[in-house]
Amino acid sequence: SEKDAYILEKDKLLAQRKAALEKEKNQLSQTELELQRKNARLAKDKLLLSDNERLLKLKLTEIEKLNKLLLAANTKVDKLNGKVVIVQALLDKKENNLKKTKETLQNEQKRLEDYKGKVLVLSNELSSAKDTVKVKDEKLLSLLSAMDEKKTKYDDLVANLQKQKAKIKSLTGIKLKVVAALKRALGSKIDIDKKTGSLKLASNILFEVGQSTLKDEAKVELKKAFEEYISTLVTDKEIKPHLDKIIIEGHTDSDGGYIYNLKLSQDRALAVMEYLLTLDVSKKYNIKPLMTASGRAYLDAIKKNGVEDKEASRRIEIKFNLKNEDAMQEIEKVLDAK
Repeated sequence: SEKDAYILEKDKLLAQRKAALEKEKNQLSQTELELQRKNARLAKDKLLLSDNERLLKLKLTEIEKLNKLLLAANTKVDKLNGKVVIVQALLDKKENNLKKTKETLQNEQKRLEDYKGKVLVLSNELSSAKDTVKVKDEKLLSLLSAMDEKKTKYDDLVANLQKQKAKIKSLTGIKLKVVAALKRALGSKIDIDKKTGSLKLASNILFEVGQSTLKDEAKVELKKAFEEYISTLVTDKEIKPHLDKIIIEGHTDSDGGYIYNLKLSQDRALAVMEYLLTLDVSKKYNIKPLMTASGRAYLDAIKKNGVEDKEASRRIEIKFNLKNEDAMQEIEKVLDAK
């Protein structure tokens, strides 16, 4: 019978809706897992950067100490060179006095030997100081090379992070591009929400009060509006690859109980979806796998100045979801907080 066929079709639609919801749940779970992995990698990278910064500070402190030691060594070398000059002057003077007397010669010879011993000690000290300076220079060059390598790795890490952030921002900006494309294509002909891009249709035009059967005279306008709306979405090469769901959403005012309004809004959404799936445009672009229907009762009532606008609240909304839209927004928030 027609009733059995209707129930069978309704059960089929509900099963499809459950399967679609389960698939979307699995996709969200995978996205959340990937987000956790990325967050773990970001935390690990931050820890590595922190360790590198601490190591860099230690290296800079050590370089400062080495510079002080180098300065002290150079000062000592200068003093030693000064002493060598003095000793050499004394030697020259004593050699000139050797001709005077043997006694003076013996005395001066003894003093000369003493001075030679001092010169040897000073020369050894000078050689040791030079070796120390050489070792310090080599160590300093090694530290500078290590610092350059760490800085290069840090710069590469920052650059990669910026690239990932730009890529995610590009994905999250697709929603705005879709809404802008709808406004350009449809203009003022159809009521398009400026923020979400959803198509709003008044229930009093589509249905009789308390009924969920589409008016025959409403089907023409519904068909025209849907064809223009869906064509804009599926023919845009930048939008179509990211399109995930086409949602038919029913809404009521607050008159009556919640369960009554929930069923009415669901039945109306299903009635609209059933009709839209019969249209050539739905078959042409294979809209059926994307389409789903739901009822919201009066949970999303429209208010003006804090008061429910019952006429505006009674509506059908046709809206779209993009792939991983919620996940991309969450990732963008995380990156912006860094």
